[in-house]
Amino acid sequence: MLGDQIHGTVEILQNLKKDSRFRLYALTNWSAESFPVALEKFDFLHWFEGILVSGEEKMKKPDPAIFELMLERYKVDKDKALFIDDNMANVNAARNMGIESIQFTGSEQLKIAIENLGI
Repeated sequence: MLGDQIHGTVEILQNLKKDSRFRLYALTNWSAESFPVALEKFDFLHWFEGILVSGEEKMKKPDPAIFELMLERYKVDKDKALFIDDNMANVNAARNMGIESIQFTGSEQLKIAIENLGI
């Protein structure tokens, strides 16, 4: 079952989308079966330039291979990337690959964390 969107977080995403300095990609551990339902339910998922769905790729976070696939597929420079995830194991996996990362614990915390990075 899919929950509801986190409104403060969607507003942050919308602001990032409006800023031409940033490219937005999603890396999700959704199943291949549930992801189409999420696409129907959440308009903001259409704001990403690309979405890598673990259920379609047959690998999932925190496996470093899925991060490598994301970087390669979308030509993302890991030295310029920021990864945000609520799961600390996923955050640590990205950090271990040299990707700046933030553990999401709430929309206000995220807003402060990205502001502290100058975003």
